[in-house]
Amino acid sequence: MHRLTMRPWRFVVWFGTISLLADFVYEGARSITGPLLASLGASALVVGVVTGAGEAAALILRLVSGPLADRTGRFWGWTIAGYALTVVSVPVLGLTGVLWAACSLVIAERVGKAVRSPAKDTLLSYATAATGRGRGFAVHQAMDQVGALIGPLTVAGVLALTGGDYAPALGVLALPGVAVLALLVRLRHHVPQPAVYEGAATETQAAAGTETGSGRLPAAFWRYAAFTAVTTSGFATYGVLSFHLVKHGMLATAWVPVLYAGAMAMDALAALATGWAYDRIGPRVLAVLPLLAASVPVLAFGGSLAVAVIGSLVWGAAMGIQESTLQATVADLVPPGRRATAYGVFAGVIGAATLAGGALVGGLYGYSVPVLVVVVVAIQAAALVLLSGTRAHRG
Repeated sequence: MHRLTMRPWRFVVWFGTISLLADFVYEGARSITGPLLASLGASALVVGVVTGAGEAAALILRLVSGPLADRTGRFWGWTIAGYALTVVSVPVLGLTGVLWAACSLVIAERVGKAVRSPAKDTLLSYATAATGRGRGFAVHQAMDQVGALIGPLTVAGVLALTGGDYAPALGVLALPGVAVLALLVRLRHHVPQPAVYEGAATETQAAAGTETGSGRLPAAFWRYAAFTAVTTSGFATYGVLSFHLVKHGMLATAWVPVLYAGAMAMDALAALATGWAYDRIGPRVLAVLPLLAASVPVLAFGGSLAVAVIGSLVWGAAMGIQESTLQATVADLVPPGRRATAYGVFAGVIGAATLAGGALVGGLYGYSVPVLVVVVVAIQAAALVLLSGTRAHRG
């Protein structure tokens, strides 16, 4: 058995620091992807296709990387490779002056997320078996969001100082990128087999890679995936919310990122609150997600700026639950030997549902806001029914 030199909570915090720095890098880059591509001659269509392809790659390719991580048992290898692809692509993006190369790098950064995410979530799930699934994933998500705030603000500051020069704005992101790789290597050295946190039997499976890629995912997982698909398909996007605010003259365009920052703060708080509650009462805490999602269009598409702002903050809270406690539950539904596969499939489900939900909410918004509200409420009511059948076994 491998001897651990780091306590589970310390492992979670160090992994959260890595995610914070990585978000510093790629969220900083994503905040200016559109203007950067436009400066190289891209049309709105090209920008939409490239960014859409990147997001699709980030989710769909996990259906491949997840099973491969389970089959090989090399979770650290997949995690480090994925982060490396991301943190290398971003600074180079600022140096290219050719549109096709920039487009390729934008997609490559998202592919890096697809490569690492199932393996990374599996490594984190081992430690959260000791810290509490909900709390562990919640702390990780909260730290992640700090990076998502710092990155865009840093890029904006450098752009302001350099008169809009993208090269130094993206080049400065190489510094946290180097720190990401250094911390990953150090963390792997101290905890080569995080599966030990979840027990010696799990460690043996993860190290051998023999029993990790076989067997079907549990029926409970598929019921939970169905709940997730339904609730996500009835979830408004921030793009539609901000479109409504600007279109109706309720909020100046310059304030849209500020409101988004507030929503991200709510994201972190909601992740922490529901994470702690999950460890006490289990998946029942997820009932708050459909309730929040149903209230978003009611509030955000109202006639008052104050109420619409509250709706946007509620949207942020729902996002926090989606990105933390939903992930924690997967680890309690699926045995360690199939967990990376499950995370890959789960990401695919969320990706497909997000695409459907974006189209549904956007289409209904243009048709009738009252109809949109009724449909979203009905979808979230159906999600609550599906959630009632989810039972997670927590250790």
